[in-house]
Amino acid sequence: HDDVASAIHGYQAEAAVSMSGARFVALSGHIAQLERALASFFMDMHTSEHGYTEMSVPLVVGSSSLEGTGQLPKFKEDLFAITPESHTCNGEDAYLIPTAEVPLTNLHRNQVLDETDLPLSYVAWTPCFRAEAGSYGRDTRGLIRTHQFGKVELVKITTPETSDAEHEALTRHAETCLQKLKLPYRKVRLCSGDLGFSARHCYDLEVWLPGAQEFREISSCSNTGDFQARRMGLRYRPSAPPAEEGEKKKAKKPKPQLCHTINGSGLAVGRALVAVLENYQMPDGSLVVPEVLRPYMGNKEILKPN
Repeated sequence: HDDVASAIHGYQAEAAVSMSGARFVALSGHIAQLERALASFFMDMHTSEHGYTEMSVPLVVGSSSLEGTGQLPKFKEDLFAITPESHTCNGEDAYLIPTAEVPLTNLHRNQVLDETDLPLSYVAWTPCFRAEAGSYGRDTRGLIRTHQFGKVELVKITTPETSDAEHEALTRHAETCLQKLKLPYRKVRLCSGDLGFSARHCYDLEVWLPGAQEFREISSCSNTGDFQARRMGLRYRPSAPPAEEGEKKKAKKPKPQLCHTINGSGLAVGRALVAVLENYQMPDGSLVVPEVLRPYMGNKEILKPN
């Protein structure tokens, strides 16, 4: 994919490395436009067709927010920390977000929501920052594994009774993006031993990359149950049962219960760009623009090498 992007004069790896070090890239021209087209297409799909509320969220969060979603303390070495001399978040250590899941889920930390307001569905397109600790020597070229990458994130806050159905819906929404792009992919249900730290049920969506002759993860859709909600004090108050006929006393308000939280990429923009570059390349080095992206690309159908 990096060779295809370079031929179209859209891949500036050396310039990025000279500024920022290994695992950073810069894109230009049609390739940068294609990356933006993918993100815009995903956002439009989720807000217009899937009913998510678009959010713009902070890229810097405090340690308690990361503890709430489960990145701290276990995955501290994967985070980009900000020095306390530079900035703190309400007196806490500050970090760049590894995923928009963190600020989106923490929007309602220490709140009691009404059952009638659930489910809440949020989507955000943000840069994400990961140290990629433990990945030394793997995927050192290209866009597969970088310290900074764009991602469209989906988050749902639900009741326990609806969380399984909402998890399936969120996964379908991510799949729809791959289907619209006509990219070959597979859906994998993870066994218990492969589940992430906070998840109780997870599907991985893996897209086919011809360059490596393998499927690679492009989305991980997880139902965390009440794990995150318990850590961040996220609760809802069930609706009061209707009063029985002839009953004089008002029914007591039900006690607050823990919400369930669901998250998934919809999709990882960098890896989607890789998939498009590799699956839509032509023998002469040109690139066919996927039909659904053409309105975002000035109706260009083919990107030709210079």
